Amino acid sequence: MGAVKIKEGFYWVGAVDWNVRDFHGYTTHRGTTYNAYLLVDEKIALFDTVKAPFFETLMAHIREVIGDPQKIDYLIINHIEPDHGGAIAKVVEAVKPEKIFCTRNARLGMIGYFHQEDWPFHEVKTGDELKLGRRTVKFIETPMVHWPDSMVSYLPEDKILISQDAFGEHYATSTRFDDEANFCELFQEVAKYYANIVLPFSPQVQKVLKAVQDLKLEIEMICPDHGVIWRKHVKEIIEAYDRWSRYEAKPRVLVMYDTMWNSTEKMAWAVYEGVVKEGVEAELFKLSVSDETELMAEVMEAKALAIGSSTLNNGLLPTVAGFTTYMKGLRPRKKLGLAFGSYGWSGEAVKHLNKIFEETKTEIVHEGFKVKYAPTAEDLKQCEELGKLLAKKVKETCGA
Repeated sequence: MGAVKIKEGFYWVGAVDWNVRDFHGYTTHRGTTYNAYLLVDEKIALFDTVKAPFFETLMAHIREVIGDPQKIDYLIINHIEPDHGGAIAKVVEAVKPEKIFCTRNARLGMIGYFHQEDWPFHEVKTGDELKLGRRTVKFIETPMVHWPDSMVSYLPEDKILISQDAFGEHYATSTRFDDEANFCELFQEVAKYYANIVLPFSPQVQKVLKAVQDLKLEIEMICPDHGVIWRKHVKEIIEAYDRWSRYEAKPRVLVMYDTMWNSTEKMAWAVYEGVVKEGVEAELFKLSVSDETELMAEVMEAKALAIGSSTLNNGLLPTVAGFTTYMKGLRPRKKLGLAFGSYGWSGEAVKHLNKIFEETKTEIVHEGFKVKYAPTAEDLKQCEELGKLLAKKVKETCGA
């Protein structure tokens, strides 16, 4: 695959990574892309770079468009994370840009990564503009969406937003545009990306969306640093970000658990049956066989979480402890929670789960239920009733 013309004088020159399956702990079953963009006007600007091993691919794509990479006048760095910025030092050496446009935090970050204080940095803030000829670049700072250095670049003449990680997804394709991809797969990856990367920064996302609205930016195309370029479903992806960043969820219950000798598993099935009998959608996940990255997308979209664990060494089973720690770091909000579990002689698992609910500001609908050794028929009936209670609360909260 070579460079791709997006609009007259504007090109995708990034790289497709078909083989990556682990992205610092995030599972990427469909690979990813590292998108960089070249704008050719009276002045030529390169927006972002690629992961370090793909430097030669980037250079080859640039040569397809302009021949000599040293024709590039400006390097615009929206985000310095190594999946986009790993090749920055090699690009600076190859291109010798007149200026490197970035935020103050990005300048400090690049000095921290590459130890080159004498690069031709030019710091920008929201509202600053760069004239390239017929085209203009407007800069908007987006701190903590999702790093302190982050910003986006807007091309008003073309109504294009170059959005760095925002609106992206880990999705390797031979096509570059949203209307050429499998939309169902695409949106699954978008939700997964938001849940695992952007979710902790949802309040900041709301601020950025408001800033875009206040600046009255007309957006007809979004060019992120991962995945496809949005040209048909721009409205839908912006609406999804707005919904997710307000923690809106569907009237759905996730029953997540792990078990030692099947007692907690029996309880999980009973809770699940109670939810379904009350007419609310439910899904059941055994944590030892579930992908936590995929599961976080489900957590984001579900209104209620029922979590169960056997007690092990006065604590949670490792799979439950691992997932709940991961989930807590991503800060889901506005959920309903129910804890349950079995134990042999101490029984602290439910207490630990309720503490996790408190730390994630999850509304606890019941103090929780624990069973010693194996549940009786009456215990399972109680679990079913708790499932119904949780489902009723879901319907009440969601207006379902």
